[in-house]
Amino acid sequence: MAVVSYPPAPPPYSQWRPVPPPLAPNGQPLANFGDRLLAWLLDGLILGAIGALFILPLMGLWIVLIAGEVTTATNDGGDPDMMLIYGSYFALVGFAVLIGILAAYLYYVEYQLRHNGQTVGKRVMKLWVIPVEPAAQLTRNHLVKRWAVQSVAAQVVPMLGLLDGLWQLWDKPLQQCLHDKAAKTVVVKLG
Repeated sequence: MAVVSYPPAPPPYSQWRPVPPPLAPNGQPLANFGDRLLAWLLDGLILGAIGALFILPLMGLWIVLIAGEVTTATNDGGDPDMMLIYGSYFALVGFAVLIGILAAYLYYVEYQLRHNGQTVGKRVMKLWVIPVEPAAQLTRNHLVKRWAVQSVAAQVVPMLGLLDGLWQLWDKPLQQCLHDKAAKTVVVKLG
């Protein structure tokens, strides 16, 4: 007859201790998914507002241009110039994409570099981007790699943005997103 061994019983409730948060290589606690998500949403609102400052006036100008073309064509008894309408629309969309990429670069790379690895959203949530290597300093190279995956590649590859953000949920031990892995960085929680 085989002897069955069971795992030891858990300690009484009064002896349980909370599980400490996972730590970065430098010993600081890693940021959790909720804090990073809220920081990302706040940063997105800021970038959206900046983009709107440039795009909304151009959209208004485009609408006036199209309305003028349609009115002129209708008064002359002809059809509006569809090449002008579609061409100007695609030019506006292309310009909006370029403004978005440029604004994201300036915010996620240059601004963050000058503010020690923090965007406004990260500062509010008390998060900080640091290199995985504890002795290294955060450089523009780290931040450009993060931005390239998070902002540029995610616009080109379908579903990459979603996968990138969720990756930290199953990544062990450093809870890195794909853009963190590409740049060899982690996000830690301050205080």
